[in-house]
Amino acid sequence: MQIKNSNIKDQIFKMAELRGADKTFCPSEIARKLDPENWHQYMKKVRECGKELIQKNELVCTQGGKIVDPLKAKGPIRFGLATSQRSSI
Repeated sequence: MQIKNSNIKDQIFKMAELRGADKTFCPSEIARKLDPENWHQYMKKVRECGKELIQKNELVCTQGGKIVDPLKAKGPIRFGLATSQRSSI
């Protein structure tokens, strides 16, 4: 199954808006929505799309409560709305 980056970014941002300000979620939640059976194969792509949203200041990526680069972080990370996006909700 071929999934476009734009679809992944939409799913990430929808989840962030759904969770709301000061709440985060695991990128695996997005990967599991994309393909519940083979979600592991989408983890890298979800992190890459998350990085693009971070560069647009729409999202933040955290690990242990600190902001990190999702492509350089080792281990579990979390995505959440960027501060600039929180006030628009």
